[in-house]
Amino acid sequence: MSLTEAQEDNYMIEGEQLVLKSEVNGKLDLLWNIIDGKYRYFVRTETNTIIELKNTKKDGKFQQEYKSLLNELTNATMSTKRLNLTLFSLKEFIDSYNGTVDSSYQSTAKRNKIMFRLGVFGGLTNSPFITNPDNLSTPYFGGELEVLDVDQISRHAVFLQAKHVTEHDELQYSTTELALGYRFRFVNKATFSLYGNVKFATLNFSNAVVVTENEGVLTSEEFNETAFDVPFIFGVGADIRVSQNSYITLAYNELFALLLDNQGNFSTDFSIGYKFNL
Repeated sequence: MSLTEAQEDNYMIEGEQLVLKSEVNGKLDLLWNIIDGKYRYFVRTETNTIIELKNTKKDGKFQQEYKSLLNELTNATMSTKRLNLTLFSLKEFIDSYNGTVDSSYQSTAKRNKIMFRLGVFGGLTNSPFITNPDNLSTPYFGGELEVLDVDQISRHAVFLQAKHVTEHDELQYSTTELALGYRFRFVNKATFSLYGNVKFATLNFSNAVVVTENEGVLTSEEFNETAFDVPFIFGVGADIRVSQNSYITLAYNELFALLLDNQGNFSTDFSIGYKFNL
């Protein structure tokens, strides 16, 4: 038996009426769906018994019941040491098991299906890593391309971001930044995710006017600078799903950096945006 397109059917499981998608069909079947904003996974045996794969938490430690269950159902013929409770990890495991016990089984599981998300955003920043004695905030806007592994419903992503910080009449500083970063979703639900960001490489094209006073005479000098840094700038953000393929984004950026000095102002860098699946 081979893998087919995921189909939805109604099931009564432990008194709960559920609509589940059939992801893998073989000696063991894999069923799943997003229910009340949570991913839930089930296995169906040859006797048509459906059992939920769980990973409950007790005393701050995950119990990993799904590993014990799959060890029992597969007679421990396959290692569950690195098995994650994600769609692709379970799909690959059950698909591999079906292939070992049924010579006619044809696998169609594939790795690394990449998803791209494109977004735009705008906000205000006090540019905490430059000299800003009056703690002035200026608008900025930009765009982002995010890359993640959709098959694993991954918590991990990388992003390429471009933003432009506009000039303030009094601050007289502006910059256009290209940044490469990493994102980890520590809350990763179907309708909402909360994550931390780190920009590990930036390229800035900056313009600034420096005013100096010499014997009561004010002089100003304009500087244009191009700078590449590996600053490790940290921030946090959230995605709120508003349709099947689009999200509202909220972010609090530039909280601190490992390799850049804060110039005396705590970050007030906030943005709101919109992004969608390509």
